[in-house]
Amino acid sequence: MRKGILFAGLATTAMLAGCASGDPITVAAVPNRGTIGIAMPTTTLVRWVADSENMQKQLKLLGYRSELVYAQNDVAKQVSQIEEMVKKKDKVLIVGSVDGSALKVPLQEAADAHIPVIAYDRLIRDSPNVSYYATFDNYKVGVMQAGFIASRLGLRAGKGHHTIELFAGSADDNNAHFFFRGAMSILRPYLSSGKLTVRSGETRFAQVATPAWDGPVAERRMAGLLKNHYTAAHVDAVLAPNDGIARGVLTALKQTGYGRAGKPFPVVTGQDAELDSVKLIAAGEQTETVYKDTRELAKVAVQMTDSLLKGGTPDVNDTKQYTNGVKTVPSFLLQPVEIDKSNYRRVLVGGGYYTAAELGS
Repeated sequence: MRKGILFAGLATTAMLAGCASGDPITVAAVPNRGTIGIAMPTTTLVRWVADSENMQKQLKLLGYRSELVYAQNDVAKQVSQIEEMVKKKDKVLIVGSVDGSALKVPLQEAADAHIPVIAYDRLIRDSPNVSYYATFDNYKVGVMQAGFIASRLGLRAGKGHHTIELFAGSADDNNAHFFFRGAMSILRPYLSSGKLTVRSGETRFAQVATPAWDGPVAERRMAGLLKNHYTAAHVDAVLAPNDGIARGVLTALKQTGYGRAGKPFPVVTGQDAELDSVKLIAAGEQTETVYKDTRELAKVAVQMTDSLLKGGTPDVNDTKQYTNGVKTVPSFLLQPVEIDKSNYRRVLVGGGYYTAAELGS
């Protein structure tokens, strides 16, 4: 993962008020370079709040104001919010979409007003008016989750038969499809050989998708799976694509006796390294999460913004993978990191993402 994004002009000008040692230093005010619109999907997932705060801080250092709005997973509300930003003539729009296929009209309005649009973490589809895309390697996230399951169950070492149930993210989020495809690229051979069995038979994305990435929805589905297919069997693994879904799955598991003597928790994956889930990993309940340092993702989006407004060309490292149905969107992909009980302290506390006190240790 690239650990730093350099910004031209990031440092403010410092002027010595006098020449003698110990004289005070006066820092010149950062000029106002205009307003950047940040449209995020929801506050119900804590990572979106952290992402937004990181972008606002970095934009402020560069002299930009920011207008931040959340749509609370309401598509019509996000459309209206973006249209309002266009009317206000915000200089760049950074958009984490609720529904990646529902923004054609406001993005056309942005294009007509010569306002660039950066898709943030979720690809905006079906529009030619997406300038750049900042995200993580989403296919790799799914590969890592499924690879962790395969390793933990001993499948790669040729060990026997295990059961698994599959969950996916929200169907209107393009990333959810990448996560699932990446995971299935690893799991499908084991399913075909019989080393893994999905007792519910639900293996297609449409069957396992979780609307709005809603943890309570995942909890209810997992409870139904356990009741209908595992009264006399043990589920050995659950592919959960993010931490909110993983926590919902774990709630259902605990309500049916998992985690007690003689009934161990299955391998449960996740994503985003949310604080509550990292605590569950420390406690031996959730098994894995995929950490995406959103501080770095925010840097990428801000670098893109600053470069566009200074007449430059933003840095990208992928120009082939992310086709939105109309165009291939130039993208910058950051690399995710796998987290489990063996390394969460070193990576998350050592890297300054959480403090030991936040993790309760």
